[in-house]
Order: sequence, then C-alpha cells, then structure tokens
Amino acid sequence: MSKVAVVLAGCGVYDGAEINEAVLTLLSLEQQGAAYQCFAPDIEQLHVVNHLTGEVSEGEVRNVLVEAARIARGNVTDLALANVEEFDALVVPGGFGAAKNLCNFAVSGPDMSIQSDFLRVAQDFHAAGKPIGLICIAPVMAAAICGEGTNCTIGNDIDTAAAITAMGGQHLDCPVTEACVDAERKLVTTPAYMLAEGVGQAYTGISQCVREVLALV
Repeated sequence: MSKVAVVLAGCGVYDGAEINEAVLTLLSLEQQGAAYQCFAPDIEQLHVVNHLTGEVSEGEVRNVLVEAARIARGNVTDLALANVEEFDALVVPGGFGAAKNLCNFAVSGPDMSIQSDFLRVAQDFHAAGKPIGLICIAPVMAAAICGEGTNCTIGNDIDTAAAITAMGGQHLDCPVTEACVDAERKLVTTPAYMLAEGVGQAYTGISQCVREVLALV
C-alpha cells in the first residue's frame, strides 16, 4: 500500500486550504487504496478572511497547523517533522492558502518565495524520484520544486499561466476533469477550483490527479 504525505495550507478557500479539494484528495487516496498522513507548517497565516464577506478580519491571527487540524480531524503533523523516506508520494490541495501560506505568490507573483519547510520537503520528494501532485493554484510552485521547464497546469487562466512561464515553468491548458502529467519529473497537476463549477467537476479532476500520482510510485 502506498503512503502519501498531504500538505494542507490551513482551512478555508480564501486564506487556507480549499476544504472541498482537501477532502476530495483524501477521499480519492482512500478509494484508490493509498494511506495518507496530513501535514501543515506551524506558522501564522498571512491573514484571516471572513468567508461570509470576503473581507480580511483585521487584527485576527490564526495558525496554519491549528487550522489544518479542522480538516484532518486533529490528525495532522508539523511539516517540519516530515520525513520523506516514510512516504511514497506528496499531494498538495489548493486554495489561496497555497499561494499565501505555502508561498507568497498571492502577494509577490512571479517574484514569490516558498515557505522554507514546504520547499525543503517538496524538493526532497523530487530529489528522491517520488511523485508529486499539485492541485488548483499550487502548481505555481512547480518550477521552483521540480526545475525549469516543468510541465504543469492551473487550467487556462492567462495571467497565472504567464506567471508560471516567467518562473521557468511550461504551462499547458487542461480541462477541469483531467490532469497534466510531466512523467520525466513525476509531477501531476490539475485545475480543480481554478475551473470547477461544482464539487463533482473538482472531484473528477482530483481523482484523476491522485490516480496518476499513484501510477508513478
């Protein structure tokens, strides 16, 4: 049985991990016979967003690891403690937290930097030849993890695709129900809620992404 590390970026689409994407990732892994362990960095979120209004809650502070525990039902580990040797693959759901907490793409665009614990873990997976799945907006980190020329997708958003190109990646348009596979680098990406109009569409693409990741193990 393959064992997969799943990295969560908090809890909530606007400031953390996209909850539907995270749950569908865990469901897909279980349905396809893989075990998993959730991780999250023990850091403060960039900010907290009121999901009713979409406005930033000024003065409110939340911790990414503590928030991720809401999705993982408490079974989540500090990303700094992740040991790549214990896992066969890495999968990262999207949500703005991937672009705000795992990296700062939401603020800095192509000049982004990646959170140190996440970058170490992700690059260790790549260096070990173990497959990685990046979902939704998370593929903006693909070239930083897997190297220049990495093929990836966020769907078909022109501006985000241009940013990926500026950072050394190769963006490929992809429908929401499919996944893009860079077999050479063992990277799989899918648009999910970059394009999805409902949970069913998101599930189809995420399930395909998980299937392709496990096929590369």
